[in-house]
Amino acid sequence: MSSIYYQHPNTWFGDCMPLYADGAFQLYHQRDTRKPGPFGEPFGWALARTTDFVNYEDLGESLEKGADDAQDQFIFAGSVFEAKGTYYAVYTGYNRDYPDQDKASQVLMIATSTDLVNWTKTDRSLVIPQDGYDKDDWRDPFILWDDEREVFLMILGARLEGDKKLLTGRTVAFTSTDLANWEFEGDFWAPDLYTMHEMPDLFKMGEWWYLLTTEYSDKSKTVYRMSRSLSGPWSAPVDDAFDGRSYYAARSASDGEHRYLFGWVATKEGEKDSAPWQWGGTLVVHEVYQRLDGSLGVRIPDTVTSAFSDHTQLLEQPRAVSNADGRAQLSLDEQADSTFLWETTVSVAEGTRSFALLLAQDEASGDAYEFLFEVGENRLRFDKVPNYPWNRYDNKGLERPFTVTPGDKIHIQVIVDGSIATVYADGVALNARIYDAKGQTLAIQAIDGEVTVHDSVLRHLSQEPAEAALATANATI
Repeated sequence: MSSIYYQHPNTWFGDCMPLYADGAFQLYHQRDTRKPGPFGEPFGWALARTTDFVNYEDLGESLEKGADDAQDQFIFAGSVFEAKGTYYAVYTGYNRDYPDQDKASQVLMIATSTDLVNWTKTDRSLVIPQDGYDKDDWRDPFILWDDEREVFLMILGARLEGDKKLLTGRTVAFTSTDLANWEFEGDFWAPDLYTMHEMPDLFKMGEWWYLLTTEYSDKSKTVYRMSRSLSGPWSAPVDDAFDGRSYYAARSASDGEHRYLFGWVATKEGEKDSAPWQWGGTLVVHEVYQRLDGSLGVRIPDTVTSAFSDHTQLLEQPRAVSNADGRAQLSLDEQADSTFLWETTVSVAEGTRSFALLLAQDEASGDAYEFLFEVGENRLRFDKVPNYPWNRYDNKGLERPFTVTPGDKIHIQVIVDGSIATVYADGVALNARIYDAKGQTLAIQAIDGEVTVHDSVLRHLSQEPAEAALATANATI
Protein backbone atom coordinates (compact mmCIF):
# COMPACT_ATOMS: atom_id res chain seq x y z
CA MET A 1 0.00 0.00 0.00
CA SER A 2 1.02 3.61 -0.58
CA SER A 3 1.70 6.09 2.22
CA ILE A 4 1.07 9.40 0.45
CA TYR A 5 -1.01 8.43 -2.59
CA TYR A 6 -4.58 7.23 -2.01
CA GLN A 7 -5.86 3.70 -2.45
CA HIS A 8 -8.48 2.22 -0.14
CA PRO A 9 -7.29 -1.06 1.43
CA ASN A 10 -8.03 -4.20 -0.58
CA THR A 11 -9.45 -2.21 -3.53
CA TRP A 12 -8.08 -0.49 -6.62
CA PHE A 13 -8.94 3.13 -7.39
CA GLY A 14 -10.95 3.71 -10.58
CA ASP A 15 -12.35 6.77 -12.35
CA CYS A 16 -12.75 9.82 -10.12
CA MET A 17 -15.55 12.39 -10.13
CA PRO A 18 -14.14 15.25 -8.01
CA LEU A 19 -16.16 18.10 -6.53
CA TYR A 20 -15.07 20.84 -4.14
CA ALA A 21 -17.83 21.44 -1.60
CA ASP A 22 -18.20 22.07 2.14
CA GLY A 23 -14.54 23.06 2.40
CA ALA A 24 -13.16 19.76 1.06
CA PHE A 25 -12.61 17.84 -2.13
CA GLN A 26 -15.33 15.22 -2.41
CA LEU A 27 -13.81 12.40 -4.43
CA TYR A 28 -16.44 10.04 -5.81
CA HIS A 29 -14.71 7.07 -7.37
CA GLN A 30 -14.99 3.42 -8.29
CA ARG A 31 -13.40 0.73 -6.13
CA ASP A 32 -12.51 -2.42 -7.99
CA THR A 33 -12.00 -5.55 -5.90
CA ARG A 34 -10.15 -7.50 -8.60
CA LYS A 35 -12.34 -10.52 -7.97
CA PRO A 36 -11.35 -12.26 -10.12
CA GLY A 37 -9.88 -9.30 -12.02
CA PRO A 38 -10.71 -5.75 -13.10
CA PHE A 39 -14.48 -5.31 -13.55
CA GLY A 40 -15.08 -8.66 -11.86
CA GLU A 41 -17.53 -7.58 -9.17
CA PRO A 42 -19.97 -4.73 -9.92
CA PHE A 43 -19.29 -1.45 -8.15
CA GLY A 44 -20.97 1.86 -7.36
CA TRP A 45 -19.30 5.13 -6.38
CA ALA A 46 -17.40 5.31 -3.12
CA LEU A 47 -16.64 8.65 -1.48
CA ALA A 48 -13.40 9.88 0.06
CA ARG A 49 -12.90 13.42 1.37
CA THR A 50 -9.65 15.33 1.67
CA THR A 51 -8.41 18.85 2.26
CA ASP A 52 -4.71 18.17 1.73
CA PHE A 53 -4.31 15.10 -0.58
CA VAL A 54 -2.45 13.40 2.26
CA ASN A 55 -5.18 12.48 4.76
CA TYR A 56 -8.46 11.03 3.51
CA GLU A 57 -11.79 10.42 5.21
CA ASP A 58 -13.51 7.32 3.87
CA LEU A 59 -17.32 7.45 3.56
CA GLY A 60 -17.68 4.06 1.89
CA GLU A 61 -20.01 3.38 -1.05
CA SER A 62 -22.13 6.49 -1.47
CA LEU A 63 -23.94 6.06 -4.80
CA GLU A 64 -24.88 2.40 -4.65
CA LYS A 65 -24.87 0.06 -7.63
CA GLY A 66 -28.07 -1.55 -8.82
CA ALA A 67 -29.08 -5.20 -8.93
CA ASP A 68 -27.55 -7.57 -11.46
CA ASP A 69 -30.54 -7.17 -13.78
CA ALA A 70 -30.67 -3.35 -13.47
CA GLN A 71 -29.36 -0.83 -15.97
CA ASP A 72 -26.85 0.38 -13.36
CA GLN A 73 -25.44 -3.03 -12.48
CA PHE A 74 -22.16 -1.09 -12.55
CA ILE A 75 -22.03 2.66 -12.04
CA PHE A 76 -19.53 3.98 -14.54
CA ALA A 77 -18.19 7.52 -14.56
CA GLY A 78 -20.22 10.72 -14.57
CA SER A 79 -20.37 14.17 -13.04
CA VAL A 80 -21.32 15.60 -9.63
CA PHE A 81 -22.42 19.23 -9.35
CA GLU A 82 -24.68 21.60 -7.41
CA ALA A 83 -27.69 23.43 -8.87
CA LYS A 84 -30.37 25.40 -7.02
CA GLY A 85 -29.44 24.00 -3.62
CA THR A 86 -29.42 20.35 -4.68
CA TYR A 87 -26.50 18.11 -5.58
CA TYR A 88 -26.82 16.05 -8.74
CA ALA A 89 -24.95 12.99 -9.92
CA VAL A 90 -25.33 12.26 -13.60
CA TYR A 91 -23.76 8.88 -14.18
CA THR A 92 -23.40 6.03 -16.64
CA GLY A 93 -25.53 3.00 -15.82
CA TYR A 94 -23.77 -0.04 -17.29
CA ASN A 95 -25.02 -3.61 -17.46
CA ARG A 96 -22.54 -6.04 -18.94
CA ASP A 97 -25.30 -8.57 -19.74
CA TYR A 98 -27.46 -6.22 -21.81
CA PRO A 99 -25.67 -6.55 -25.19
CA ASP A 100 -26.67 -10.22 -25.30
CA GLN A 101 -30.27 -9.07 -24.76
CA ASP A 102 -29.98 -6.49 -27.57
CA LYS A 103 -30.20 -3.62 -25.08
CA ALA A 104 -27.94 -0.59 -24.80
CA SER A 105 -25.37 -1.46 -22.14
CA GLN A 106 -24.55 2.17 -21.32
CA VAL A 107 -27.21 4.76 -20.53
CA LEU A 108 -27.01 8.06 -18.66
CA MET A 109 -28.94 8.24 -15.38
CA ILE A 110 -29.40 10.79 -12.57
CA ALA A 111 -29.50 10.89 -8.77
CA THR A 112 -29.90 13.70 -6.24
CA SER A 113 -28.60 14.43 -2.75
CA THR A 114 -28.78 17.13 -0.09
CA ASP A 115 -25.76 16.00 1.94
CA LEU A 116 -23.31 14.56 -0.68
CA VAL A 117 -23.40 11.17 1.07
CA ASN A 118 -26.93 9.79 0.62
CA TRP A 119 -28.31 9.69 -2.92
CA THR A 120 -31.80 9.18 -4.32
CA LYS A 121 -31.73 7.42 -7.67
CA THR A 122 -34.36 7.23 -10.39
CA ASP A 123 -34.95 4.42 -12.83
CA ARG A 124 -35.36 6.89 -15.66
CA SER A 125 -32.86 6.88 -18.50
CA LEU A 126 -31.71 10.45 -18.83
CA VAL A 127 -30.03 10.23 -22.22
CA ILE A 128 -29.87 7.11 -24.37
CA PRO A 129 -27.45 6.59 -27.28
CA GLN A 130 -28.49 8.57 -30.34
CA ASP A 131 -29.00 7.05 -33.77
CA GLY A 132 -25.73 6.40 -35.54
CA TYR A 133 -23.71 6.12 -32.34
CA ASP A 134 -22.42 2.94 -30.70
CA LYS A 135 -24.97 1.98 -28.03
CA ASP A 136 -22.27 0.19 -26.00
CA ASP A 137 -19.81 3.12 -25.92
CA TRP A 138 -21.78 6.05 -24.52
CA ARG A 139 -20.46 7.22 -21.17
CA ASP A 140 -18.73 9.52 -18.71
CA PRO A 141 -20.94 12.66 -18.83
CA PHE A 142 -19.59 15.98 -17.59
CA ILE A 143 -21.92 18.92 -16.86
CA LEU A 144 -21.32 22.64 -16.41
CA TRP A 145 -23.41 25.80 -16.54
CA ASP A 146 -22.94 27.85 -19.71
CA ASP A 147 -23.30 31.49 -18.62
CA GLU A 148 -23.52 32.87 -22.15
CA ARG A 149 -26.42 30.69 -23.29
CA GLU A 150 -27.88 30.19 -19.80
CA VAL A 151 -28.15 26.43 -20.21
CA PHE A 152 -26.60 23.36 -18.67
CA LEU A 153 -24.06 21.90 -21.09
CA MET A 154 -23.42 18.18 -20.93
CA ILE A 155 -20.62 16.52 -22.86
CA LEU A 156 -19.87 12.80 -22.94
CA GLY A 157 -17.67 10.26 -24.68
CA ALA A 158 -19.00 8.34 -27.66
CA ARG A 159 -18.11 6.77 -30.99
CA LEU A 160 -19.94 6.02 -34.22
CA GLU A 161 -21.51 2.66 -34.92
CA GLY A 162 -19.27 0.20 -36.67
CA ASP A 163 -15.84 -1.35 -36.28
CA LYS A 164 -14.47 -0.41 -32.85
CA LYS A 165 -10.98 -0.12 -34.33
CA LEU A 166 -11.98 2.82 -36.52
CA LEU A 167 -10.98 6.29 -35.31
CA THR A 168 -14.53 7.56 -34.86
CA GLY A 169 -14.30 8.52 -31.18
CA ARG A 170 -15.93 11.87 -30.40
CA THR A 171 -17.26 14.05 -27.63
CA VAL A 172 -20.96 14.84 -28.07
CA ALA A 173 -23.05 17.56 -26.44
CA PHE A 174 -26.53 18.09 -24.98
CA THR A 175 -28.10 21.18 -23.42
CA SER A 176 -30.87 21.57 -20.87
CA THR A 177 -32.59 24.29 -18.85
CA ASP A 178 -34.14 22.00 -16.23
CA LEU A 179 -31.76 18.98 -15.94
CA ALA A 180 -34.65 16.73 -16.97
CA ASN A 181 -35.09 17.40 -20.69
CA TRP A 182 -32.00 17.39 -22.87
CA GLU A 183 -31.56 18.54 -26.46
CA PHE A 184 -28.94 16.77 -28.55
CA GLU A 185 -26.51 19.21 -30.20
CA GLY A 186 -24.39 16.70 -32.08
CA ASP A 187 -20.62 16.43 -32.01
CA PHE A 188 -18.80 18.79 -29.67
CA TRP A 189 -15.30 17.63 -30.69
CA ALA A 190 -14.72 14.97 -33.34
CA PRO A 191 -11.06 15.02 -34.44
CA ASP A 192 -10.92 11.46 -35.86
CA LEU A 193 -7.82 10.79 -33.76
CA TYR A 194 -9.00 8.08 -31.37
CA THR A 195 -11.31 5.07 -31.32
CA MET A 196 -13.14 6.38 -28.23
CA HIS A 197 -13.25 9.44 -25.97
CA GLU A 198 -13.43 8.89 -22.21
CA MET A 199 -13.76 11.12 -19.12
CA PRO A 200 -14.27 14.49 -20.87
CA ASP A 201 -13.78 17.62 -18.76
CA LEU A 202 -14.22 21.35 -19.40
CA PHE A 203 -12.95 24.32 -17.43
CA LYS A 204 -11.89 27.91 -17.90
CA MET A 205 -8.64 29.38 -16.62
CA GLY A 206 -7.93 33.02 -17.37
CA GLU A 207 -8.91 33.73 -20.96
CA TRP A 208 -8.71 30.12 -22.09
CA TRP A 209 -11.14 27.20 -22.12
CA TYR A 210 -9.67 23.70 -21.79
CA LEU A 211 -11.21 20.45 -23.03
CA LEU A 212 -9.81 17.22 -21.57
CA THR A 213 -10.22 13.76 -23.06
CA THR A 214 -8.77 10.38 -22.17
CA GLU A 215 -8.04 7.98 -25.02
CA TYR A 216 -6.86 4.37 -25.23
CA SER A 217 -6.00 3.86 -28.91
CA ASP A 218 -2.97 6.13 -29.37
CA LYS A 219 -0.86 6.74 -26.28
CA SER A 220 -3.56 5.75 -23.74
CA LYS A 221 -3.53 8.90 -21.64
CA THR A 222 -5.33 12.14 -20.82
CA VAL A 223 -4.86 14.90 -23.40
CA TYR A 224 -6.26 18.42 -23.72
CA ARG A 225 -7.18 21.10 -26.23
CA MET A 226 -7.53 24.85 -25.70
CA SER A 227 -9.70 27.61 -27.11
CA ARG A 228 -10.64 31.23 -26.45
CA SER A 229 -14.29 30.18 -26.74
CA LEU A 230 -16.37 27.39 -25.26
CA SER A 231 -17.67 26.69 -28.76
CA GLY A 232 -14.16 26.31 -30.21
CA PRO A 233 -12.27 26.00 -32.46
CA TRP A 234 -9.95 23.85 -30.35
CA SER A 235 -6.19 23.72 -30.82
CA ALA A 236 -3.48 21.45 -29.47
CA PRO A 237 -0.38 22.75 -27.68
CA VAL A 238 2.98 21.19 -28.55
CA ASP A 239 2.71 19.01 -25.45
CA ASP A 240 -0.98 18.13 -25.21
CA ALA A 241 -0.77 15.88 -22.14
CA PHE A 242 -0.12 16.10 -18.39
CA ASP A 243 1.54 12.76 -17.76
CA GLY A 244 2.33 9.46 -19.49
CA ARG A 245 0.59 6.23 -20.32
CA SER A 246 0.25 4.99 -16.73
CA TYR A 247 -1.76 8.06 -15.59
CA TYR A 248 -5.32 7.61 -16.81
CA ALA A 249 -8.86 9.04 -16.74
CA ALA A 250 -7.90 12.35 -15.14
CA ARG A 251 -10.63 14.82 -14.18
CA SER A 252 -10.11 18.24 -12.59
CA ALA A 253 -11.66 20.28 -9.78
CA SER A 254 -10.92 23.70 -8.28
CA ASP A 255 -11.28 25.13 -4.78
CA GLY A 256 -11.58 28.61 -6.28
CA GLU A 257 -7.85 29.33 -6.02
CA HIS A 258 -6.10 26.24 -7.34
CA ARG A 259 -7.08 23.55 -9.83
CA TYR A 260 -6.10 19.94 -9.34
CA LEU A 261 -6.08 16.89 -11.58
CA PHE A 262 -7.31 13.56 -10.20
CA GLY A 263 -6.13 10.52 -12.15
CA TRP A 264 -5.12 6.99 -11.31
CA VAL A 265 -1.78 5.28 -11.84
CA ALA A 266 -2.43 1.87 -13.32
CA THR A 267 -1.07 -1.37 -11.94
CA LYS A 268 0.62 -4.10 -13.96
CA GLU A 269 -0.59 -7.68 -14.16
CA GLY A 270 0.95 -9.80 -11.43
CA GLU A 271 2.93 -6.77 -10.24
CA LYS A 272 5.59 -7.51 -12.85
CA ASP A 273 7.58 -4.80 -14.62
CA SER A 274 7.36 -6.51 -18.00
CA ALA A 275 3.63 -7.26 -17.77
CA PRO A 276 0.76 -5.30 -19.41
CA TRP A 277 -1.03 -2.47 -17.64
CA GLN A 278 -4.34 -3.04 -15.86
CA TRP A 279 -7.43 -0.89 -15.37
CA GLY A 280 -7.48 0.88 -12.01
CA GLY A 281 -4.80 1.46 -9.43
CA THR A 282 -3.86 4.35 -7.13
CA LEU A 283 -4.98 8.00 -7.03
CA VAL A 284 -2.29 10.59 -7.78
CA VAL A 285 -3.16 14.31 -7.66
CA HIS A 286 -1.37 16.95 -9.74
CA GLU A 287 -1.83 20.70 -9.33
CA VAL A 288 -2.53 22.33 -12.70
CA TYR A 289 -1.14 25.74 -13.57
CA GLN A 290 -1.21 27.95 -16.65
CA ARG A 291 1.92 29.01 -18.51
CA LEU A 292 2.28 32.40 -20.18
CA ASP A 293 1.37 30.97 -23.59
CA GLY A 294 -1.83 29.43 -22.21
CA SER A 295 -0.55 25.85 -22.16
CA LEU A 296 -0.88 23.87 -18.94
CA GLY A 297 1.76 22.46 -16.64
CA VAL A 298 1.48 20.35 -13.50
CA ARG A 299 3.32 20.31 -10.17
CA ILE A 300 3.15 18.69 -6.75
CA PRO A 301 0.41 20.18 -4.54
CA ASP A 302 1.98 22.26 -1.77
CA THR A 303 0.24 20.20 0.90
CA VAL A 304 1.88 17.04 -0.42
CA THR A 305 5.32 18.65 -0.47
CA SER A 306 4.78 19.89 3.09
CA ALA A 307 4.12 16.33 4.29
CA PHE A 308 7.77 15.52 3.55
CA SER A 309 9.27 17.68 6.28
CA ASP A 310 12.19 15.54 7.49
CA HIS A 311 15.08 16.12 5.13
CA THR A 312 18.67 15.05 4.57
CA GLN A 313 21.15 17.12 2.56
CA LEU A 314 22.75 14.78 0.03
CA LEU A 315 25.23 17.25 -1.43
CA GLU A 316 27.28 19.86 0.39
CA GLN A 317 28.42 21.76 -2.70
CA PRO A 318 27.85 21.60 -6.48
CA ARG A 319 29.44 18.66 -8.28
CA ALA A 320 30.15 18.16 -11.97
CA VAL A 321 29.57 14.70 -13.42
CA SER A 322 31.11 14.19 -16.84
CA ASN A 323 32.23 11.72 -19.45
CA ALA A 324 32.72 12.95 -23.00
CA ASP A 325 32.31 9.45 -24.42
CA GLY A 326 30.29 7.27 -22.10
CA ARG A 327 28.59 7.26 -18.72
CA ALA A 328 29.60 8.82 -15.40
CA GLN A 329 27.74 8.51 -12.10
CA LEU A 330 27.33 10.44 -8.87
CA SER A 331 25.85 8.25 -6.12
CA LEU A 332 23.89 10.31 -3.60
CA ASP A 333 22.17 8.01 -1.12
CA GLU A 334 22.31 4.32 -0.32
CA GLN A 335 19.40 4.04 2.13
CA ALA A 336 16.32 5.53 0.44
CA ASP A 337 13.28 3.85 1.97
CA SER A 338 9.88 3.02 0.43
CA THR A 339 8.38 6.54 0.57
CA PHE A 340 10.37 9.72 -0.05
CA LEU A 341 10.66 12.96 -2.00
CA TRP A 342 13.96 13.54 -3.77
CA GLU A 343 14.66 17.08 -4.94
CA THR A 344 17.63 18.08 -7.03
CA THR A 345 18.71 20.93 -9.30
CA VAL A 346 20.91 20.27 -12.31
CA SER A 347 22.24 21.98 -15.41
CA VAL A 348 23.85 20.45 -18.49
CA ALA A 349 26.77 21.59 -20.60
CA GLU A 350 26.48 22.33 -24.30
CA GLY A 351 26.59 19.16 -26.39
CA THR A 352 25.52 16.78 -23.62
CA ARG A 353 23.54 13.89 -25.05
CA SER A 354 21.52 12.89 -21.97
CA PHE A 355 21.41 12.57 -18.21
CA ALA A 356 19.49 10.28 -15.87
CA LEU A 357 18.08 10.12 -12.36
CA LEU A 358 18.39 6.57 -11.05
CA LEU A 359 16.19 4.96 -8.41
CA ALA A 360 16.61 1.74 -6.43
CA GLN A 361 20.03 1.06 -7.89
CA ASP A 362 22.09 -1.94 -6.88
CA GLU A 363 25.57 -0.49 -7.40
CA ALA A 364 27.26 -3.88 -7.77
CA SER A 365 25.16 -4.84 -10.80
CA GLY A 366 24.01 -1.40 -11.92
CA ASP A 367 20.41 -2.62 -11.84
CA ALA A 368 18.08 0.39 -11.46
CA TYR A 369 15.07 2.32 -12.70
CA GLU A 370 15.82 5.54 -14.55
CA PHE A 371 14.15 8.76 -15.57
CA LEU A 372 16.24 9.57 -18.64
CA PHE A 373 16.38 13.12 -19.99
CA GLU A 374 17.41 12.79 -23.64
CA VAL A 375 18.68 16.30 -24.31
CA GLY A 376 19.28 15.95 -28.03
CA GLU A 377 15.89 14.31 -28.62
CA ASN A 378 13.88 16.70 -26.40
CA ARG A 379 12.42 13.79 -24.51
CA LEU A 380 11.99 12.43 -20.99
CA ARG A 381 11.37 8.71 -20.67
CA PHE A 382 11.30 5.96 -18.06
CA ASP A 383 12.96 2.54 -18.28
CA LYS A 384 14.75 -0.16 -16.36
CA VAL A 385 18.51 -0.56 -16.76
CA PRO A 386 20.40 -2.46 -17.89
CA ASN A 387 17.77 -3.51 -20.40
CA TYR A 388 18.98 -7.09 -20.63
CA PRO A 389 17.64 -9.63 -21.25
CA TRP A 390 15.41 -7.66 -23.58
CA ASN A 391 12.75 -6.50 -22.61
CA ARG A 392 12.75 -5.96 -18.84
CA TYR A 393 10.05 -3.28 -18.67
CA ASP A 394 6.94 -2.58 -20.71
CA ASN A 395 7.47 1.18 -20.96
CA LYS A 396 5.51 1.95 -24.10
CA GLY A 397 3.99 5.40 -23.57
CA LEU A 398 6.20 6.25 -20.57
CA GLU A 399 7.74 9.31 -22.19
CA ARG A 400 7.08 13.05 -22.39
CA PRO A 401 8.36 15.92 -24.55
CA PHE A 402 10.99 17.83 -22.60
CA THR A 403 13.35 20.60 -23.71
CA VAL A 404 16.66 21.23 -21.97
CA THR A 405 18.52 24.47 -22.56
CA PRO A 406 22.27 24.07 -21.82
CA GLY A 407 23.29 26.15 -18.84
CA ASP A 408 19.78 26.63 -17.44
CA LYS A 409 19.03 25.14 -14.05
CA ILE A 410 16.34 22.44 -13.93
CA HIS A 411 14.62 21.75 -10.61
CA ILE A 412 13.51 18.11 -10.51
CA GLN A 413 11.34 16.40 -7.89
CA VAL A 414 10.79 12.66 -7.61
CA ILE A 415 8.23 11.08 -5.30
CA VAL A 416 8.55 7.38 -4.64
CA ASP A 417 5.64 5.86 -2.75
CA GLY A 418 5.73 2.10 -2.60
CA SER A 419 5.59 0.86 -6.18
CA ILE A 420 4.89 4.29 -7.70
CA ALA A 421 7.58 6.68 -8.92
CA THR A 422 6.58 10.17 -10.08
CA VAL A 423 8.90 12.77 -11.58
CA TYR A 424 8.13 16.50 -11.96
CA ALA A 425 10.30 18.91 -13.94
CA ASP A 426 9.34 22.29 -15.43
CA GLY A 427 5.63 21.50 -15.41
CA VAL A 428 6.04 18.02 -16.91
CA ALA A 429 5.09 14.92 -14.92
CA LEU A 430 5.64 11.23 -15.58
CA ASN A 431 4.41 8.33 -13.43
CA ALA A 432 5.63 4.74 -13.49
CA ARG A 433 5.38 1.53 -11.47
CA ILE A 434 8.50 -0.04 -9.94
CA TYR A 435 7.93 -3.58 -8.70
CA ASP A 436 11.35 -5.20 -8.66
CA ALA A 437 13.80 -2.92 -6.86
CA LYS A 438 17.24 -4.52 -6.41
CA GLY A 439 18.85 -1.79 -4.30
CA GLN A 440 18.33 1.53 -2.54
CA THR A 441 20.86 3.89 -4.10
CA LEU A 442 19.84 7.19 -5.66
CA ALA A 443 22.19 8.44 -8.36
CA ILE A 444 22.60 10.93 -11.18
CA GLN A 445 24.37 9.99 -14.39
CA ALA A 446 25.79 12.00 -17.27
CA ILE A 447 25.88 10.30 -20.67
CA ASP A 448 28.21 11.69 -23.34
CA GLY A 449 28.60 15.08 -21.72
CA GLU A 450 28.53 16.93 -18.43
CA VAL A 451 25.89 17.52 -15.78
CA THR A 452 26.37 19.85 -12.81
CA VAL A 453 24.40 18.86 -9.73
CA HIS A 454 23.81 22.08 -7.80
CA ASP A 455 21.94 20.63 -4.83
CA SER A 456 20.17 17.46 -3.78
CA VAL A 457 17.87 16.84 -0.82
CA LEU A 458 16.08 13.69 0.34
CA ARG A 459 12.83 14.26 2.26
CA HIS A 460 10.83 11.76 4.27
CA LEU A 461 7.33 11.86 5.75
CA SER A 462 7.36 13.46 9.17
CA GLN A 463 4.61 11.02 10.17
CA GLU A 464 2.37 8.52 8.47
CA PRO A 465 -0.92 10.01 7.17
CA ALA A 466 -3.77 9.48 9.61
CA GLU A 467 -5.06 5.94 9.25
CA ALA A 468 -8.10 6.46 11.45
CA ALA A 469 -9.80 8.58 8.80
CA LEU A 470 -9.70 5.72 6.32
CA ALA A 471 -11.93 3.62 8.57
CA THR A 472 -14.55 6.31 9.25
CA ALA A 473 -17.16 4.80 6.94
CA ASN A 474 -16.94 1.40 8.57
CA ALA A 475 -17.77 2.96 11.91
CA THR A 476 -20.41 5.51 10.86
CA ILE A 477 -22.26 4.21 7.81
